[in-house]
Amino acid sequence: MEEPQTSQSVELLTFELGEHEYALDIMCVREIRGWAKATPLPHAPSFMRGVINLRGAVLPVMDLGERLGLPTRPHCDRNVIIVVSFKETMTGLLVDAVSDIIALSPDALQPPPDAANYGAQTVVKALTLIEDRMIRVLDLNNIVVLSQGEAA
Repeated sequence: MEEPQTSQSVELLTFELGEHEYALDIMCVREIRGWAKATPLPHAPSFMRGVINLRGAVLPVMDLGERLGLPTRPHCDRNVIIVVSFKETMTGLLVDAVSDIIALSPDALQPPPDAANYGAQTVVKALTLIEDRMIRVLDLNNIVVLSQGEAA
């Protein structure tokens, strides 16, 4: 159940990717758009769907499920693009569906297991349990920021 918002609370936008539920800090979200076919760019990583026109600006769109290594799914009318602003860069994240906005106390967020122990870079910065649903809070720093070798 959602907790009442306090000055100390953290607001998250929850969304679905496959059968999993994820969340982003609402302060990074600029808007939510319906799915629009992206124009592919040559030599881009496979998870980059291309670019779309966002009110005259070119917006890169990333298939977040593929970026996270989840199985590829067909796109449908329910898919949405979450436009995020991170480090002064706007990026569109293609997800299956947006679920809700939740407010939690910082105590409700738990750190994930240390993925470095398993030789992996973690994209999850916190976990929370809401009504028996495990929600993974994503770290945009490890998702949106591409290394030089991954950039188009």
